[in-house]
Amino acid sequence: MFKPKYSISDKLAQNMRSIGELMGEVNGRNFSSAVLASLEHDARVLSSFSSNRIEGNPLPLTDVKRILKSTPSNIGESEIEILNYNKALEYIHNNLKQKGNLKISNEFICRIQSKVMDKLIGKNKGLNYRNNPVFVNDPIKKETIYLPPDSKDVSPLMDDLISFVEGSKGEVDPLIIAGVFHKEFVIIHPFLDGNGRTARLITKTILAQLGLNTFQLFSFENYYNNNIAKYYENVGVFGNYYDIVDEVDFSTWLEFFTEGIINELERVKSLLPKYKTRIESHQKVIIDYIKENGSISMGEYSKITKRARATRIQDFKKLVEMKIIVPKGNGKSTYYVLVE
Repeated sequence: MFKPKYSISDKLAQNMRSIGELMGEVNGRNFSSAVLASLEHDARVLSSFSSNRIEGNPLPLTDVKRILKSTPSNIGESEIEILNYNKALEYIHNNLKQKGNLKISNEFICRIQSKVMDKLIGKNKGLNYRNNPVFVNDPIKKETIYLPPDSKDVSPLMDDLISFVEGSKGEVDPLIIAGVFHKEFVIIHPFLDGNGRTARLITKTILAQLGLNTFQLFSFENYYNNNIAKYYENVGVFGNYYDIVDEVDFSTWLEFFTEGIINELERVKSLLPKYKTRIESHQKVIIDYIKENGSISMGEYSKITKRARATRIQDFKKLVEMKIIVPKGNGKSTYYVLVE
């Protein structure tokens, strides 16, 4: 049975708290369907560019935007990689919207890898794990730096990893589950090619199912692309799998992994002020009342709505945060007016 070794350092604990706070802020925002479509498209473009760039794809972001807007008639391997990743993201997103939950299974993982490697000549893209040995080389020194497990051990190791993901829900923090999956998947290296891209896609799926419902706006691949050397240093291992397997500690990687999520959530948060938040019907009641009467108090609002007291407090709080209304007075004498 797979039992990852890690410790919750002060830094990791703080990162997890920060993620919870940022998720609350980002998940609490409402947008029109047009705005959401625009944000989702931009995130997919950034993810498709970044995840492939990590693997050495030379196409600049401007070309990636052009390719995803209108597929050229003559495309090479670099363009196919971009299109494949975008299609895999759309597949995951659409399935999450329809089903609300995607079971992480061997079949699902292999299906995502097949989409990542579709139409890439000579690449392993079957709906199964590798049955040949694979080596991880240093891209600069051109030397082998890691020997993954033998092909005969890949399926049982993946079974154990999937059991960890499914069996840990409710017992282990979701961020730990997702982070451990990402690194262990890279260590097992279950395919001949496409391991990194598939690992990042499945990790995003796990995060989406475990509460990060900004999945469609989220591109943590962007953080890894901007910190490639540190990403490879933390997510990978060196040597022979059978010599190091009992020594692998996920602690440092989990710190880096959560730093990446914080960075990306802050990027998404920075975009939000550019879009006007949709005003809900109950919030419009408050605004209309103030327009007609000049101000509104909590007591006055309670008389014109059936919403619970705690919810009424949140209604005022959100309008204040949106800089639409401002409180005046103190305590029970507090009332609200429109921002001039």
